[in-house]
Amino acid sequence: MDSSGTCQNRRSQRAKVLLAATLEVSGAQRPVKLRNLSADGALVEGDSLPIEGTNVTFRRNELNAVGRIVWVDSRYAGIAFDEKLQPEQVLRHVPAPRAKVQPRLWRPGLRQNTLTAEQRRLAESWVWAPSSANRPGEQ
Repeated sequence: MDSSGTCQNRRSQRAKVLLAATLEVSGAQRPVKLRNLSADGALVEGDSLPIEGTNVTFRRNELNAVGRIVWVDSRYAGIAFDEKLQPEQVLRHVPAPRAKVQPRLWRPGLRQNTLTAEQRRLAESWVWAPSSANRPGEQ
């Protein structure tokens, strides 16, 4: 979880996530994206969000939290839960960070292979050795 600064007026730490969730408003369910979650509330993103002051039920898997919309700005809305969630409930919905995959950087080594007689004959036929009699442009 990130440590929110005091300048943001946060009552609890928020975990940044990107998970599917739903808001239930008057029996109708609306799909939203959960952007962050804390013990006190959540930030969601979605289309046609309810207006400020609307009572909602936030659902994410087995987590059901009753709250209200405290602010709306375009596609984003803040939800304040009526009851504070326990840390175990919050952390259960925050995925564990994945280990970074380290790229395997390598290049094939240079090695000296002996040429077969046929390979040597082909290589020698590709090499142009100028002779005084066969220079281009000269007779």
